[in-house]
Amino acid sequence: MIEILAIFIRLMKKPPVYLLTLLLTAITAQSQVNLTSSNLPLVIITTPGGQSIVNEPKITASMKIIYNGAGQRNTSADPGNVYDGVVGIEIRGRHSSTLPQKPYGFETRDINGGNLNVSLLGMPEENDWILTANYNDKTFLRNLLAFEIFRKMGHYAPGTRYCEVILNGSYDGIYLLCEKIKQDKNRVDIAKLNPDDNSGDDLTGGYIFSTDYYTASDSWLSDHSPVNKPGARVHYVYCDPKPDVLSEIQKAYLKDHVNSFEDVLYDRYFDDRHKGYNKYIDVNSFVDYFILSELTRNIDAYKKSRFFYKDKASDGGLIHSGPPWDFDWAWKDIKENCTHFSQSDGSGWAYRINECGAWPVPPSWEVRLIQDKNFSGRVYNRWFSLRKTILAEEYLHHLIDSAALLLDEAQERHFTRWDILGRNVGTPEYGEQPESYAGEIVKFKTWIARRLKWLDANMVGKPGTGNGDIAFYRIYPVPADGQLNIESEKIFTGLELYSVTGARLRQITHCSANQITVDISGLESGLYIIRIRFASGEVVSRKFVKQ
Repeated sequence: MIEILAIFIRLMKKPPVYLLTLLLTAITAQSQVNLTSSNLPLVIITTPGGQSIVNEPKITASMKIIYNGAGQRNTSADPGNVYDGVVGIEIRGRHSSTLPQKPYGFETRDINGGNLNVSLLGMPEENDWILTANYNDKTFLRNLLAFEIFRKMGHYAPGTRYCEVILNGSYDGIYLLCEKIKQDKNRVDIAKLNPDDNSGDDLTGGYIFSTDYYTASDSWLSDHSPVNKPGARVHYVYCDPKPDVLSEIQKAYLKDHVNSFEDVLYDRYFDDRHKGYNKYIDVNSFVDYFILSELTRNIDAYKKSRFFYKDKASDGGLIHSGPPWDFDWAWKDIKENCTHFSQSDGSGWAYRINECGAWPVPPSWEVRLIQDKNFSGRVYNRWFSLRKTILAEEYLHHLIDSAALLLDEAQERHFTRWDILGRNVGTPEYGEQPESYAGEIVKFKTWIARRLKWLDANMVGKPGTGNGDIAFYRIYPVPADGQLNIESEKIFTGLELYSVTGARLRQITHCSANQITVDISGLESGLYIIRIRFASGEVVSRKFVKQ
Protein backbone atom coordinates (compact mmCIF):
# COMPACT_ATOMS: atom_id res chain seq x y z
CA MET A 1 0.00 0.00 0.00
CA ILE A 2 2.91 2.38 0.71
CA GLU A 3 4.22 1.76 -2.81
CA ILE A 4 0.78 2.52 -4.28
CA LEU A 5 0.57 5.81 -2.34
CA ALA A 6 4.04 6.79 -3.53
CA ILE A 7 3.02 6.26 -7.14
CA PHE A 8 -0.15 8.27 -6.57
CA ILE A 9 1.68 11.22 -5.03
CA ARG A 10 4.32 11.23 -7.77
CA LEU A 11 1.70 11.34 -10.51
CA MET A 12 -1.08 13.37 -8.91
CA LYS A 13 -0.88 15.94 -11.73
CA LYS A 14 -1.95 13.30 -14.25
CA PRO A 15 -5.57 13.06 -15.52
CA PRO A 16 -7.94 11.09 -13.23
CA VAL A 17 -8.45 8.27 -15.75
CA TYR A 18 -4.70 7.83 -16.03
CA LEU A 19 -4.33 7.72 -12.23
CA LEU A 20 -7.13 5.23 -11.80
CA THR A 21 -5.65 2.95 -14.42
CA LEU A 22 -2.21 3.16 -12.82
CA LEU A 23 -3.59 2.37 -9.36
CA LEU A 24 -5.48 -0.63 -10.71
CA THR A 25 -2.23 -1.71 -12.34
CA ALA A 26 -0.35 -1.43 -9.06
CA ILE A 27 -2.73 -3.75 -7.24
CA THR A 28 -2.98 -6.32 -10.04
CA ALA A 29 -2.49 -9.85 -8.73
CA GLN A 30 0.86 -11.46 -9.45
CA SER A 31 1.73 -15.13 -9.17
CA GLN A 32 5.04 -16.94 -9.27
CA VAL A 33 5.66 -19.34 -12.14
CA ASN A 34 7.90 -22.38 -12.06
CA LEU A 35 9.45 -22.35 -15.54
CA THR A 36 10.79 -25.81 -16.36
CA SER A 37 11.40 -25.40 -20.08
CA SER A 38 10.42 -23.17 -22.98
CA ASN A 39 10.39 -23.11 -26.77
CA LEU A 40 11.58 -19.47 -26.53
CA PRO A 41 15.10 -18.30 -25.68
CA LEU A 42 15.67 -17.80 -21.95
CA VAL A 43 17.40 -14.74 -20.50
CA ILE A 44 18.54 -15.35 -16.93
CA ILE A 45 19.70 -12.31 -14.96
CA THR A 46 21.35 -12.55 -11.54
CA THR A 47 22.33 -9.48 -9.53
CA PRO A 48 24.86 -9.61 -6.65
CA GLY A 49 23.02 -10.59 -3.48
CA GLY A 50 19.69 -10.05 -5.22
CA GLN A 51 20.41 -6.32 -5.54
CA SER A 52 17.55 -4.31 -7.08
CA ILE A 53 17.96 -2.93 -10.57
CA VAL A 54 17.35 0.83 -10.60
CA ASN A 55 16.71 3.58 -13.13
CA GLU A 56 20.32 4.81 -13.40
CA PRO A 57 23.01 4.07 -12.80
CA LYS A 58 23.53 0.65 -14.37
CA ILE A 59 24.49 -2.03 -11.89
CA THR A 60 26.74 -4.97 -12.67
CA ALA A 61 24.99 -8.33 -13.04
CA SER A 62 25.51 -11.68 -14.69
CA MET A 63 23.42 -12.77 -17.67
CA LYS A 64 22.96 -16.12 -19.30
CA ILE A 65 21.08 -16.47 -22.59
CA ILE A 66 20.03 -19.96 -23.64
CA TYR A 67 18.69 -21.02 -27.03
CA ASN A 68 19.13 -24.52 -28.41
CA GLY A 69 17.54 -23.84 -31.79
CA ALA A 70 14.14 -24.00 -33.43
CA GLY A 71 12.05 -26.91 -32.19
CA GLN A 72 14.33 -27.54 -29.21
CA ARG A 73 13.56 -27.01 -25.53
CA ASN A 74 15.44 -24.52 -23.37
CA THR A 75 15.80 -24.84 -19.60
CA SER A 76 17.43 -22.67 -16.97
CA ALA A 77 19.87 -25.49 -16.18
CA ASP A 78 21.24 -25.43 -19.73
CA PRO A 79 24.57 -23.71 -20.38
CA GLY A 80 24.47 -20.12 -21.63
CA ASN A 81 25.24 -21.01 -25.22
CA VAL A 82 24.27 -17.59 -26.64
CA TYR A 83 25.78 -15.45 -23.90
CA ASP A 84 27.22 -16.16 -20.47
CA GLY A 85 28.90 -13.18 -18.90
CA VAL A 86 28.75 -9.74 -17.35
CA VAL A 87 26.27 -6.96 -18.13
CA GLY A 88 25.57 -3.48 -16.87
CA ILE A 89 21.80 -3.18 -16.49
CA GLU A 90 19.25 -0.52 -15.51
CA ILE A 91 15.49 0.11 -15.63
CA ARG A 92 14.54 2.29 -18.58
CA GLY A 93 11.43 4.10 -19.85
CA ARG A 94 9.12 6.69 -18.35
CA HIS A 95 5.53 5.43 -18.07
CA SER A 96 6.61 1.83 -18.70
CA SER A 97 9.01 1.96 -15.75
CA THR A 98 6.04 2.58 -13.40
CA LEU A 99 4.41 -0.71 -14.43
CA PRO A 100 5.03 -3.96 -12.53
CA GLN A 101 6.93 -5.68 -15.37
CA LYS A 102 9.96 -3.44 -15.83
CA PRO A 103 11.79 -2.73 -19.11
CA TYR A 104 15.58 -2.88 -19.00
CA GLY A 105 18.52 -1.52 -20.91
CA PHE A 106 21.78 -3.43 -20.70
CA GLU A 107 25.34 -3.42 -21.99
CA THR A 108 27.32 -6.59 -22.57
CA ARG A 109 30.71 -6.13 -20.87
CA ASP A 110 34.04 -7.84 -20.51
CA ILE A 111 35.44 -8.83 -17.13
CA ASN A 112 37.08 -5.41 -16.79
CA GLY A 113 33.80 -3.55 -17.33
CA GLY A 114 34.52 -2.48 -20.90
CA ASN A 115 32.03 -2.74 -23.76
CA LEU A 116 31.91 -6.21 -25.32
CA ASN A 117 30.38 -6.53 -28.77
CA VAL A 118 28.51 -9.81 -29.13
CA SER A 119 25.87 -11.30 -31.39
CA LEU A 120 22.67 -12.14 -29.53
CA LEU A 121 20.18 -14.61 -31.02
CA GLY A 122 21.40 -13.99 -34.55
CA MET A 123 21.41 -10.19 -34.35
CA PRO A 124 24.68 -8.51 -35.43
CA GLU A 125 27.40 -7.84 -32.87
CA GLU A 126 26.94 -4.84 -30.59
CA ASN A 127 27.00 -4.08 -26.86
CA ASP A 128 23.81 -2.00 -26.29
CA TRP A 129 20.51 -3.87 -25.98
CA ILE A 130 16.96 -3.39 -24.69
CA LEU A 131 14.62 -5.83 -22.95
CA THR A 132 11.18 -4.39 -23.76
CA ALA A 133 8.45 -5.40 -21.32
CA ASN A 134 5.00 -6.42 -22.54
CA TYR A 135 2.83 -5.47 -19.56
CA ASN A 136 1.24 -2.71 -21.65
CA ASP A 137 0.82 -4.93 -24.72
CA LYS A 138 -1.18 -8.07 -24.17
CA THR A 139 -0.73 -9.08 -27.82
CA PHE A 140 3.11 -8.89 -27.54
CA LEU A 141 2.95 -7.61 -31.12
CA ARG A 142 2.68 -3.83 -31.21
CA ASN A 143 6.39 -3.05 -31.38
CA LEU A 144 7.42 -6.11 -33.34
CA LEU A 145 4.81 -5.58 -36.07
CA ALA A 146 5.60 -1.87 -36.45
CA PHE A 147 9.33 -2.57 -36.72
CA GLU A 148 8.76 -5.36 -39.22
CA ILE A 149 6.59 -3.16 -41.45
CA PHE A 150 9.15 -0.33 -41.49
CA ARG A 151 11.92 -2.83 -42.24
CA LYS A 152 9.97 -4.29 -45.14
CA MET A 153 9.41 -0.76 -46.43
CA GLY A 154 13.17 -0.74 -46.99
CA HIS A 155 14.50 1.04 -43.89
CA TYR A 156 16.41 0.05 -40.78
CA ALA A 157 14.31 -0.86 -37.76
CA PRO A 158 15.62 -2.42 -34.53
CA GLY A 159 16.09 -6.16 -34.68
CA THR A 160 13.94 -8.11 -32.21
CA ARG A 161 13.68 -11.58 -30.66
CA TYR A 162 11.07 -12.91 -28.24
CA CYS A 163 12.40 -14.39 -25.01
CA GLU A 164 11.36 -15.23 -21.45
CA VAL A 165 13.20 -13.62 -18.57
CA ILE A 166 14.12 -15.01 -15.15
CA LEU A 167 15.39 -12.35 -12.72
CA ASN A 168 17.11 -13.53 -9.54
CA GLY A 169 15.31 -16.85 -9.76
CA SER A 170 11.87 -15.32 -10.33
CA TYR A 171 10.01 -15.69 -13.62
CA ASP A 172 9.34 -12.24 -15.13
CA GLY A 173 7.40 -13.00 -18.31
CA ILE A 174 7.75 -12.54 -22.07
CA TYR A 175 10.08 -9.79 -23.26
CA LEU A 176 11.17 -8.50 -26.63
CA LEU A 177 14.96 -8.39 -26.84
CA CYS A 178 15.74 -5.40 -29.11
CA GLU A 179 18.67 -3.62 -30.64
CA LYS A 180 19.14 -0.18 -29.13
CA ILE A 181 18.94 2.65 -31.68
CA LYS A 182 22.45 4.01 -32.19
CA GLN A 183 25.11 4.66 -34.83
CA ASP A 184 26.61 1.40 -36.03
CA LYS A 185 27.20 -0.24 -39.40
CA ASN A 186 24.58 -2.85 -38.45
CA ARG A 187 22.09 -0.36 -36.99
CA VAL A 188 21.77 3.28 -38.07
CA ASP A 189 24.44 3.11 -40.72
CA ILE A 190 25.87 6.64 -40.70
CA ALA A 191 29.37 7.99 -40.20
CA LYS A 192 30.90 7.69 -36.76
CA LEU A 193 31.21 11.23 -35.36
CA ASN A 194 34.22 11.75 -33.08
CA PRO A 195 34.56 14.67 -30.61
CA ASP A 196 37.37 16.21 -32.70
CA ASP A 197 35.38 16.17 -35.98
CA ASN A 198 34.80 19.91 -35.87
CA SER A 199 35.33 21.14 -39.42
CA GLY A 200 34.68 20.37 -43.06
CA ASP A 201 32.79 17.28 -44.16
CA ASP A 202 33.58 15.46 -40.90
CA LEU A 203 31.50 17.98 -38.95
CA THR A 204 28.38 17.28 -41.03
CA GLY A 205 27.66 13.76 -39.77
CA GLY A 206 26.55 11.48 -38.49
CA TYR A 207 23.97 12.57 -35.95
CA ILE A 208 20.91 10.96 -34.38
CA PHE A 209 18.42 13.28 -32.67
CA SER A 210 14.81 13.07 -31.57
CA THR A 211 11.70 14.69 -30.22
CA ASP A 212 11.26 13.35 -26.71
CA TYR A 213 11.20 14.26 -23.04
CA TYR A 214 14.07 16.66 -22.55
CA THR A 215 16.21 18.59 -20.12
CA ALA A 216 18.06 21.85 -20.69
CA SER A 217 21.38 19.99 -20.92
CA ASP A 218 20.42 17.35 -23.49
CA SER A 219 18.38 19.40 -25.97
CA TRP A 220 18.10 22.58 -27.98
CA LEU A 221 15.18 24.93 -28.58
CA SER A 222 13.93 25.37 -32.14
CA ASP A 223 13.65 28.85 -33.62
CA HIS A 224 10.21 27.90 -34.96
CA SER A 225 6.79 26.92 -33.65
CA PRO A 226 4.63 24.27 -35.33
CA VAL A 227 2.32 25.61 -38.03
CA ASN A 228 -0.67 24.21 -36.13
CA LYS A 229 0.44 25.48 -32.72
CA PRO A 230 1.73 29.08 -33.01
CA GLY A 231 3.85 30.20 -30.08
CA ALA A 232 4.58 26.68 -28.83
CA ARG A 233 8.18 25.78 -27.99
CA VAL A 234 9.72 22.74 -29.67
CA HIS A 235 12.80 21.02 -28.26
CA TYR A 236 15.05 18.53 -30.03
CA VAL A 237 17.14 16.01 -28.10
CA TYR A 238 20.74 15.03 -28.88
CA CYS A 239 20.78 11.20 -28.96
CA ASP A 240 23.93 9.81 -30.56
CA PRO A 241 26.53 11.03 -29.90
CA LYS A 242 25.23 11.94 -26.46
CA PRO A 243 25.25 15.62 -25.47
CA ASP A 244 28.13 15.17 -23.03
CA VAL A 245 30.24 13.74 -25.87
CA LEU A 246 29.34 16.24 -28.59
CA SER A 247 31.55 19.30 -28.88
CA GLU A 248 29.95 22.74 -28.71
CA ILE A 249 30.78 23.20 -32.40
CA GLN A 250 28.95 19.96 -33.27
CA LYS A 251 25.91 20.92 -31.20
CA ALA A 252 25.77 24.29 -32.90
CA TYR A 253 26.13 22.73 -36.35
CA LEU A 254 23.21 20.31 -35.85
CA LYS A 255 21.00 23.02 -34.36
CA ASP A 256 21.79 25.41 -37.21
CA HIS A 257 21.20 22.73 -39.84
CA VAL A 258 17.77 21.79 -38.49
CA ASN A 259 16.86 25.46 -38.14
CA SER A 260 17.92 26.07 -41.74
CA PHE A 261 15.61 23.25 -42.82
CA GLU A 262 12.75 24.75 -40.82
CA ASP A 263 13.46 28.19 -42.30
CA VAL A 264 12.83 26.67 -45.73
CA LEU A 265 9.92 24.48 -44.59
CA TYR A 266 8.01 27.48 -43.24
CA ASP A 267 8.88 29.73 -46.17
CA ARG A 268 6.21 30.52 -48.79
CA TYR A 269 8.27 28.67 -51.42
CA PHE A 270 8.76 25.56 -49.28
CA ASP A 271 7.44 23.24 -52.01
CA ASP A 272 9.79 24.45 -54.75
CA ARG A 273 11.31 21.35 -56.36
CA HIS A 274 14.83 22.82 -56.39
CA LYS A 275 15.04 25.26 -53.47
CA GLY A 276 12.46 23.82 -51.06
CA TYR A 277 12.46 21.20 -48.31
CA ASN A 278 13.64 18.45 -50.70
CA LYS A 279 17.20 19.71 -50.26
CA TYR A 280 17.14 18.79 -46.58
CA ILE A 281 15.16 15.58 -46.04
CA ASP A 282 14.99 12.05 -47.36
CA VAL A 283 11.39 12.28 -48.57
CA ASN A 284 10.92 8.51 -48.91
CA SER A 285 11.63 7.97 -45.21
CA PHE A 286 9.20 10.73 -44.19
CA VAL A 287 6.46 9.26 -46.40
CA ASP A 288 6.96 5.78 -44.97
CA TYR A 289 7.19 6.99 -41.35
CA PHE A 290 3.95 8.92 -41.88
CA ILE A 291 2.22 5.81 -43.23
CA LEU A 292 3.45 3.63 -40.34
CA SER A 293 2.43 6.22 -37.76
CA GLU A 294 -1.05 6.61 -39.23
CA LEU A 295 -1.58 2.88 -39.74
CA THR A 296 -0.87 2.35 -36.05
CA ARG A 297 -2.43 5.67 -34.95
CA ASN A 298 0.46 5.95 -32.56
CA ILE A 299 -0.06 8.71 -30.00
CA ASP A 300 3.72 8.83 -29.44
CA ALA A 301 4.75 8.81 -33.10
CA TYR A 302 5.51 12.51 -33.36
CA LYS A 303 5.86 13.80 -29.79
CA LYS A 304 8.26 11.31 -28.16
CA SER A 305 10.61 8.50 -29.13
CA ARG A 306 10.54 10.00 -32.63
CA PHE A 307 14.03 9.63 -34.08
CA PHE A 308 15.82 11.36 -36.95
CA TYR A 309 19.30 10.80 -38.33
CA LYS A 310 21.67 12.67 -40.63
CA ASP A 311 24.79 11.38 -42.38
CA LYS A 312 27.77 13.36 -43.66
CA ALA A 313 27.24 15.79 -46.52
CA SER A 314 29.46 13.59 -48.71
CA ASP A 315 27.04 10.70 -48.07
CA GLY A 316 23.93 12.73 -48.92
CA GLY A 317 23.57 14.69 -45.69
CA LEU A 318 19.78 14.43 -45.68
CA ILE A 319 17.62 14.22 -42.55
CA HIS A 320 15.93 10.81 -42.39
CA SER A 321 12.76 10.01 -40.45
CA GLY A 322 13.17 6.96 -38.23
CA PRO A 323 13.99 4.42 -36.98
CA PRO A 324 10.62 3.66 -35.33
CA TRP A 325 10.36 3.07 -31.59
CA ASP A 326 7.76 2.84 -28.82
CA PHE A 327 4.45 1.48 -30.14
CA ASP A 328 2.94 0.02 -26.96
CA TRP A 329 0.39 2.87 -26.89
CA ALA A 330 -0.44 2.32 -30.57
CA TRP A 331 -2.95 0.09 -32.39
CA LYS A 332 -5.69 0.84 -29.80
CA ASP A 333 -8.49 3.24 -28.80
CA ILE A 334 -7.28 5.39 -25.91
CA LYS A 335 -9.21 7.17 -23.17
CA GLU A 336 -7.39 10.38 -24.00
CA ASN A 337 -8.84 13.87 -24.21
CA CYS A 338 -8.16 13.90 -27.95
CA THR A 339 -10.60 12.95 -30.66
CA HIS A 340 -7.83 11.61 -32.89
CA PHE A 341 -7.02 8.72 -30.55
CA SER A 342 -10.28 7.96 -28.73
CA GLN A 343 -12.47 7.03 -31.69
CA SER A 344 -13.60 3.41 -32.02
CA ASP A 345 -14.52 3.59 -35.72
CA GLY A 346 -10.94 3.60 -36.99
CA SER A 347 -10.80 7.37 -37.53
CA GLY A 348 -8.27 9.98 -36.41
CA TRP A 349 -4.92 11.41 -37.49
CA ALA A 350 -1.82 10.95 -35.35
CA TYR A 351 0.04 13.75 -37.15
CA ARG A 352 -2.53 16.26 -35.89
CA ILE A 353 -1.71 15.60 -32.23
CA ASN A 354 -0.83 19.26 -31.64
CA GLU A 355 -4.57 19.94 -31.70
CA CYS A 356 -4.74 18.10 -28.37
CA GLY A 357 -2.20 19.92 -26.23
CA ALA A 358 0.57 17.35 -26.62
CA TRP A 359 3.72 17.47 -24.52
CA PRO A 360 6.53 17.35 -25.43
CA VAL A 361 5.39 19.62 -28.27
CA PRO A 362 6.07 17.89 -31.59
CA PRO A 363 7.32 20.01 -34.50
CA SER A 364 4.57 18.49 -36.68
CA TRP A 365 6.62 18.95 -39.84
CA GLU A 366 4.14 16.61 -41.52
CA VAL A 367 1.33 19.18 -41.19
CA ARG A 368 3.36 21.47 -43.43
CA LEU A 369 4.64 18.73 -45.75
CA ILE A 370 1.11 17.58 -46.53
CA GLN A 371 0.33 21.07 -47.81
CA ASP A 372 2.61 20.17 -50.73
CA LYS A 373 0.48 18.20 -53.18
CA ASN A 374 3.57 16.36 -54.36
CA PHE A 375 4.31 15.04 -50.87
CA SER A 376 0.67 14.16 -50.11
CA GLY A 377 0.39 12.54 -53.54
CA ARG A 378 3.41 10.40 -52.81
CA VAL A 379 1.81 9.33 -49.52
CA TYR A 380 -1.39 8.41 -51.39
CA ASN A 381 0.43 6.43 -54.08
CA ARG A 382 2.70 4.67 -51.60
CA TRP A 383 -0.20 3.74 -49.32
CA PHE A 384 -2.24 2.05 -52.02
CA SER A 385 0.83 0.33 -53.43
CA LEU A 386 1.69 -1.13 -50.01
CA ARG A 387 -1.93 -2.16 -49.47
CA LYS A 388 -1.36 -4.75 -52.22
CA THR A 389 1.68 -6.20 -50.48
CA ILE A 390 2.93 -5.76 -46.91
CA LEU A 391 -0.13 -3.79 -45.76
CA ALA A 392 -2.64 -6.22 -47.21
CA GLU A 393 -4.87 -7.46 -44.41
CA GLU A 394 -4.05 -11.08 -45.25
CA TYR A 395 -0.32 -10.42 -45.00
CA LEU A 396 -0.67 -8.65 -41.65
CA HIS A 397 -2.77 -11.54 -40.37
CA HIS A 398 -0.01 -13.93 -41.43
CA LEU A 399 2.57 -12.02 -39.36
CA ILE A 400 0.21 -11.82 -36.38
CA ASP A 401 -0.77 -15.49 -36.50
CA SER A 402 2.86 -16.63 -36.86
CA ALA A 403 3.91 -14.68 -33.76
CA ALA A 404 0.83 -15.75 -31.78
CA LEU A 405 1.53 -19.40 -32.57
CA LEU A 406 5.15 -19.04 -31.44
CA LEU A 407 3.99 -17.44 -28.17
CA ASP A 408 1.02 -19.70 -27.48
CA GLU A 409 2.84 -21.75 -24.83
CA ALA A 410 4.71 -18.88 -23.15
CA GLN A 411 1.70 -16.56 -22.98
CA GLU A 412 0.06 -18.87 -20.44
CA ARG A 413 3.05 -18.45 -18.12
CA HIS A 414 3.17 -14.71 -18.75
CA PHE A 415 -0.48 -14.19 -17.84
CA THR A 416 -0.11 -16.41 -14.80
CA ARG A 417 2.75 -14.22 -13.62
CA TRP A 418 0.86 -11.05 -14.56
CA ASP A 419 -2.87 -11.60 -14.05
CA ILE A 420 -4.00 -8.82 -16.41
CA LEU A 421 -6.25 -10.49 -18.99
CA GLY A 422 -9.70 -8.93 -18.79
CA ARG A 423 -8.28 -5.89 -16.94
CA ASN A 424 -7.64 -2.35 -18.19
CA VAL A 425 -4.00 -1.87 -17.21
CA GLY A 426 -1.25 0.30 -18.66
CA THR A 427 -2.75 2.43 -21.42
CA PRO A 428 -6.31 3.48 -20.47
CA GLU A 429 -8.33 1.90 -23.28
CA TYR A 430 -11.90 2.03 -24.49
CA GLY A 431 -13.71 -1.16 -25.40
CA GLU A 432 -13.65 -4.76 -24.30
CA GLN A 433 -10.85 -6.34 -22.35
CA PRO A 434 -10.69 -9.95 -23.58
CA GLU A 435 -10.17 -12.62 -20.95
CA SER A 436 -7.96 -14.80 -23.16
CA TYR A 437 -4.90 -14.35 -25.33
CA ALA A 438 -6.85 -15.58 -28.34
CA GLY A 439 -9.39 -12.85 -27.62
CA GLU A 440 -6.63 -10.22 -27.56
CA ILE A 441 -5.47 -11.37 -31.00
CA VAL A 442 -9.01 -11.16 -32.40
CA LYS A 443 -9.39 -7.67 -30.91
CA PHE A 444 -6.07 -6.61 -32.46
CA LYS A 445 -7.04 -7.86 -35.93
CA THR A 446 -10.45 -6.21 -35.69
CA TRP A 447 -8.86 -2.86 -34.78
CA ILE A 448 -6.50 -3.12 -37.75
CA ALA A 449 -9.36 -3.93 -40.14
CA ARG A 450 -11.28 -0.82 -39.04
CA ARG A 451 -8.18 1.33 -39.33
CA LEU A 452 -7.33 0.07 -42.82
CA LYS A 453 -10.87 0.70 -44.02
CA TRP A 454 -10.90 4.28 -42.69
CA LEU A 455 -7.46 5.10 -44.12
CA ASP A 456 -8.42 3.68 -47.51
CA ALA A 457 -11.35 6.09 -47.59
CA ASN A 458 -9.57 9.12 -46.10
CA MET A 459 -5.89 8.93 -47.07
CA VAL A 460 -4.26 12.29 -47.73
CA GLY A 461 -3.35 13.21 -51.30
CA LYS A 462 -4.87 12.37 -54.63
CA PRO A 463 -4.14 9.71 -57.26
CA GLY A 464 -1.88 10.73 -60.13
CA THR A 465 0.14 13.26 -58.10
CA GLY A 466 3.46 12.94 -56.32
CA ASN A 467 5.39 11.21 -59.08
CA GLY A 468 8.12 13.77 -59.55
CA ASP A 469 10.69 12.60 -57.02
CA ILE A 470 13.06 9.69 -56.66
CA ALA A 471 11.31 6.33 -56.82
CA PHE A 472 10.48 4.26 -53.77
CA TYR A 473 12.71 1.25 -53.57
CA ARG A 474 13.68 -1.23 -50.91
CA ILE A 475 16.64 -3.50 -50.34
CA TYR A 476 16.30 -6.45 -48.03
CA PRO A 477 17.08 -8.31 -45.85
CA VAL A 478 19.01 -5.83 -43.69
CA PRO A 479 21.65 -7.01 -42.92
CA ALA A 480 21.90 -9.37 -45.92
CA ASP A 481 23.21 -12.91 -45.99
CA GLY A 482 23.24 -15.17 -49.05
CA GLN A 483 21.17 -12.99 -51.34
CA LEU A 484 20.09 -9.38 -51.70
CA ASN A 485 16.60 -8.48 -52.95
CA ILE A 486 15.86 -5.17 -54.66
CA GLU A 487 12.29 -4.02 -55.32
CA SER A 488 10.99 -0.72 -56.71
CA GLU A 489 7.72 0.86 -57.75
CA LYS A 490 9.48 2.20 -60.85
CA ILE A 491 11.31 0.20 -63.52
CA PHE A 492 15.05 -0.02 -63.08
CA THR A 493 17.39 -0.80 -65.95
CA GLY A 494 20.57 -1.84 -64.23
CA LEU A 495 22.52 -2.07 -61.00
CA GLU A 496 26.11 -2.18 -59.84
CA LEU A 497 27.62 -3.56 -56.66
CA TYR A 498 30.72 -1.91 -55.18
CA SER A 499 33.05 -2.43 -52.27
CA VAL A 500 33.55 0.53 -49.93
CA THR A 501 36.91 1.12 -51.66
CA GLY A 502 35.11 1.68 -54.97
CA ALA A 503 35.89 -1.63 -56.67
CA ARG A 504 32.99 -2.81 -58.85
CA LEU A 505 32.09 -6.39 -57.91
CA ARG A 506 28.84 -7.01 -59.83
CA GLN A 507 27.08 -5.38 -62.74
CA ILE A 508 23.68 -6.07 -64.28
CA THR A 509 22.77 -4.10 -67.40
CA HIS A 510 19.94 -4.00 -69.94
CA CYS A 511 17.33 -5.25 -67.50
CA SER A 512 13.80 -3.91 -67.23
CA ALA A 513 12.25 -4.99 -63.96
CA ASN A 514 10.65 -3.98 -60.68
CA GLN A 515 12.49 -6.60 -58.67
CA ILE A 516 15.66 -8.65 -58.83
CA THR A 517 17.70 -10.95 -56.57
CA VAL A 518 21.49 -10.69 -56.44
CA ASP A 519 23.63 -13.61 -55.23
CA ILE A 520 26.09 -12.27 -52.63
CA SER A 521 26.93 -15.59 -50.97
CA GLY A 522 30.53 -15.38 -52.20
CA LEU A 523 31.20 -11.97 -50.66
CA GLU A 524 33.07 -11.55 -47.40
CA SER A 525 31.23 -10.04 -44.44
CA GLY A 526 31.33 -6.27 -44.45
CA LEU A 527 29.96 -3.04 -45.91
CA TYR A 528 29.02 -2.68 -49.61
CA ILE A 529 27.28 -0.19 -51.89
CA ILE A 530 24.52 -0.97 -54.39
CA ARG A 531 23.82 1.55 -57.17
CA ILE A 532 20.46 1.34 -58.96
CA ARG A 533 19.71 2.93 -62.33
CA PHE A 534 16.06 3.72 -63.15
CA ALA A 535 14.45 3.97 -66.55
CA SER A 536 13.73 7.63 -65.79
CA GLY A 537 17.48 8.30 -65.66
CA GLU A 538 17.62 8.58 -61.87
CA VAL A 539 20.49 6.86 -60.06
CA VAL A 540 20.38 6.07 -56.34
CA SER A 541 22.99 4.48 -54.09
CA ARG A 542 22.48 2.57 -50.87
CA LYS A 543 24.89 1.00 -48.41
CA PHE A 544 24.19 -2.46 -47.00
CA VAL A 545 25.92 -4.94 -44.74
CA LYS A 546 26.74 -8.53 -45.70
CA GLN A 547 26.72 -10.75 -42.60
